[in-house]
Amino acid sequence: MTLNEQMTLLAKQAKAASRELAKLTTAEKNACLLAMAAALEQNTDALKQANALDMDVAAKMGLSAAMLDRLKLDDKRIAAMARGLREVAALPDPVNRILDERTRPNGLKLQKISTPIGVVVIIYESRPNVTADAASLCFKSGNATILRGGKEALNSNQIIARIMKEAGKQACASFPEDAIQVVPTPEREAIPALLSLTQYVDLCMPRGGEGLIRAVAECSKVPVIKHFKGVCHVFVDAEAEPTMAEEITFNAKCQRPAVCNAMETLLVDRKIAGTFLPAISERLGERHVQLRVDSEAEAILKSEIRNPKSEIKRASEQDWFTEYNDYILNVRVVDGVKAAIDHINYYGSAHSDSIVTRNTAHARQFLAEVDSAAVYWNASTRFTDGGEFGMGAEIGISTDKIGARGPMGLEELTSYKWVGIGSGQVRA
Repeated sequence: MTLNEQMTLLAKQAKAASRELAKLTTAEKNACLLAMAAALEQNTDALKQANALDMDVAAKMGLSAAMLDRLKLDDKRIAAMARGLREVAALPDPVNRILDERTRPNGLKLQKISTPIGVVVIIYESRPNVTADAASLCFKSGNATILRGGKEALNSNQIIARIMKEAGKQACASFPEDAIQVVPTPEREAIPALLSLTQYVDLCMPRGGEGLIRAVAECSKVPVIKHFKGVCHVFVDAEAEPTMAEEITFNAKCQRPAVCNAMETLLVDRKIAGTFLPAISERLGERHVQLRVDSEAEAILKSEIRNPKSEIKRASEQDWFTEYNDYILNVRVVDGVKAAIDHINYYGSAHSDSIVTRNTAHARQFLAEVDSAAVYWNASTRFTDGGEFGMGAEIGISTDKIGARGPMGLEELTSYKWVGIGSGQVRA
C-alpha cells in the first residue's frame, strides 16, 4: 500500500467513525472516557516503558533538555492525563445545544443547533499527553480524530491511543474503533497527503513550534486553526506591587519555560527599573536564566550587580520576536504603559500578555489595547490553558481571529446547523 493509499484509508475510516460517533449518547461517551482514564492508570508501567524507548531515541537525536521534559511521561503526568479525561467526562456535552431559536412571521420555527465538526487531524511535537487530551476532547464533542505526533514520541502515542480504544470498546458496544487513530508512519510526506483529503478531513489543528505550524498551514487544503508561536510578555508598571511583580515574573518564565504561554520578554517601567531589575535578576539567576537586554537594562544591571548569576548580553532586533522555549529572557526598559502596549503589539504573537500594576486606569488601557488572545492583570501568562480556564483538557490555543481564539475546549470543537420546523410554509 502506498503512502497516499494508507492516508486515504485512515481518513475514510475516520469519516465513517465520525458518523457512528455522532449517534452516541452523552452517557455512552462519558462511560467510555471514564473507562479510558482508569485504563491509563492501570497501564502506568507499560506507558513508562514505551516512553523510555522514545526518551532514548530523543536523546540520541540531540533534543534539548526542555524538549526532553515535554516528552517525558512519569507517574504524575500519567495521573494528570487520566484526571483530564475524567474532567472532560464531567463537562456538559457540547453537542445538540440550542444556540439560537426564532419563529418567523409565517410561523416557520428555526433553531441553531451545535454539531460535531466531523474529522479532526491533530499534528503535534513531543508531549505525548496531547494524545490523550486531544482524543478525549474530540471524542466528547463527537469528532473522530487522526493524531500525528512527532517521530520522537511514536511509541508513547501509539500505546496511549491503543489503551484508550480498547477501554472504549469494553465500555460501550457502539464505540467506533476508528474514532481515535494514530498515523503509523513518521514520514513527513504523510502530512500533505492526509491534509489533501478534503472530502474526508474537516479540520487540522497543529500544535508545536512555529516551523511545524507554518509548514502545515502552507501545505494543507483543509482549514487550519493555528498559533505560530508564543512570544508572551509581562509588563511591570511603575505602580506594581514589587513582591507580586517578582513572583509573577518568575512564574511566567521559570515554572515551565518550554511551553507556549511562558514569558519571553519582560518589560519594566523606567521609573522602577533601577530597583526592580537588580532584584528580579537575582531571582532569575536561581535558574540561570540568560538575559538578553536593551542598552538601558544593561547599564542598570552591570552597575548594580557585581557578580551576576545569569549571563547578560545585548538583545538583537530579532530576539524581541523570538520564542525561546528555554531559560532565556528578553528584558527591555520602557517609558510607561503606552510604550509597553506598542512593543507588545509590534513584537508579540497575539498569544498571552500581562500587566502588573495597582493602577486601575493603566490596567484597563492595557487590557483594552493589547491585541492578544489572552490578556491579564496581576496574573501570570501561564494561565492560558484549557484546564486552568475550566475547560478540561484543551485541544490547543488559537491566535487566529476568525473562529476559535485562545484556549480551545469542547465548545470550540463544534460547528452548528440550522433546523427549520414548518407546517407547510412555502416561499412566495
